[in-house]
Amino acid sequence: MSAPGTDHRNHCPNCLWSRHLDDTPGDRQADCGARMEPLAISVRGDGEWVLVHRCTHCGVIHANRTAGDDNALPLTRLAVRPLAQPPFPFERLSGL
Repeated sequence: MSAPGTDHRNHCPNCLWSRHLDDTPGDRQADCGARMEPLAISVRGDGEWVLVHRCTHCGVIHANRTAGDDNALPLTRLAVRPLAQPPFPFERLSGL
């Protein structure tokens, strides 16, 4: 079965973790090679979901396209993380 976005996948479709292999997308020139943790989901103007990864060794951050057969559960967990684990107490919003 073919799914959109799987031709150049750079992450595991189940856990969404990646490897720091690229300096620029697709070049495979990064010397680091460490694991890239999925941090968040960003949504492009056209509605496409993008994974935001951070290297566990050097800290570099990369945005990577999701693929059509990525596991929906971890994608959804990342998307709702800001609501489930807000960076500040929601009670502070009531005073604005």
